[in-house]
Amino acid sequence: MTLQTPCLFGLESVLASEIRRIGGKDVAATDGKVSFSGDEAILARANIRLRCAERVCIVLGSFEAKSFTELFDNVEKLNFEDFIGKNDAFPVTGWSLKSGLHSVPDCQSIIKKAAVKRLQKVYGQSWFEETGERRQIRFSILKDYVTVMLDTSGAGLHKRGYRQTSTEAPLKETLAAGIADIARVGPDDTVIDPMCGSGTLLIESALRAYRIAPGVRRRFDAEKWEQIPKAVWREERESAISEIKKDIGFFAKGYDTDELAVRLTAENAGKAGVSKRIDVQIRDIANFKQDGANAVILCNPPYGERLLEIREAEMLYKKMGEVFERRDGFRYYIISPHEDFEALFGRPADKRRKLYNGMIKCQLFMYFK
Repeated sequence: MTLQTPCLFGLESVLASEIRRIGGKDVAATDGKVSFSGDEAILARANIRLRCAERVCIVLGSFEAKSFTELFDNVEKLNFEDFIGKNDAFPVTGWSLKSGLHSVPDCQSIIKKAAVKRLQKVYGQSWFEETGERRQIRFSILKDYVTVMLDTSGAGLHKRGYRQTSTEAPLKETLAAGIADIARVGPDDTVIDPMCGSGTLLIESALRAYRIAPGVRRRFDAEKWEQIPKAVWREERESAISEIKKDIGFFAKGYDTDELAVRLTAENAGKAGVSKRIDVQIRDIANFKQDGANAVILCNPPYGERLLEIREAEMLYKKMGEVFERRDGFRYYIISPHEDFEALFGRPADKRRKLYNGMIKCQLFMYFK
């Protein structure tokens, strides 16, 4: 099968490396997505193990379409019957960008009608009750190039299950996992987040250090499909569990001035099964201390949207520059959208990387020299 995994912009190369490590072939990264090939085992493994993917989709077909007639005719040629049975539900969702086919509702309707017509011919029936399991059809249209897929994940893969509640501006789990990957958090590292919010950076770092697959505890839409043997999912889950590392020196420390944030971090770490290795305390950034011989500091400081908040954020960046001292063995990774962050922080980053936090263009400022 040809598979495709969308991701946050900036994480394409991180995700591509993940996919190669789990055995994906023909890996190709483009803006906001990575395509690869694999069998049913790779499909299940991708859902269970990938940390930066938003979902895993089966590509049914790709083609150029500049009119609704071309869209209908090409969609009707796709082998929907390979995965969609007589009683299955097959809703349609998607997006269009820089295309003449700019009306998403119209595209949804046409793709649905074409899929129905195809299945009517195959199954010899005029009406579909759609009372069975869900086969979510997804499409993307970029510059008149259409890709039609089936979503195997269901709920987005960032929904690990440990964060039912969060602080006001939480970092998405997949982005936090990507930052932990870029920082190369290891099984014996000490990770510190001095503004931990609901604890996402700490928890994703711990999951990576322990090699706990992010999807090992949740379920996916394709687990209910008869086309993929249940034994495949069972074996992939058992394999992921068998690779969890237990005897490691990893430890994480989280600080925040908000008592609710500290409580949420502790609760979420418990739900993720990593609470024994995460200590959380109420502490202001001004009191940040660098204990020990080495540490990885991961930080998502407040951005500020209104003028007063922006000024407060800028004062915070200056304070961070004062307390985040240059020191052998200490590495700092700070994500921020502020164009003058380095000037406010007080020194240029050793390396920068463009990342998107949702729709907000940010930079990951890295200090390790």
